[in-house]
Amino acid sequence: MRIRYLALACSCAVAAFACDSLVHADTLLVDRVKQERGMGTPQRGMTMAQVERRYGAPSDKLSPAGGDAPRHPVINRWVYGSYIVYFERDRVIDSVATRATPNELGPKDAPGNQ
Repeated sequence: MRIRYLALACSCAVAAFACDSLVHADTLLVDRVKQERGMGTPQRGMTMAQVERRYGAPSDKLSPAGGDAPRHPVINRWVYGSYIVYFERDRVIDSVATRATPNELGPKDAPGNQ
């Protein structure tokens, strides 16, 4: 009988710990989404020329990835102060904040995030 109570108590403790971790991750995701929405980053579909005219030259242009097959188009990445712009060929597909909070690690290949 004691073993059952002990097993039940351990199961509850593990479940509580797991739920606490999930809540923390959800909060971080919400913070990141709020931060990215308010940044005024390049919009999906803009060309490289439009991005450079509107937001200026990037601080760094990372080496292209992909392009080895028609199904794997070239992906270019431009680094700006607080976000990275991802291009498929010459069109924006996404803009992502490099850091959501000071404790979160950003992309490893972005300058200053290694």
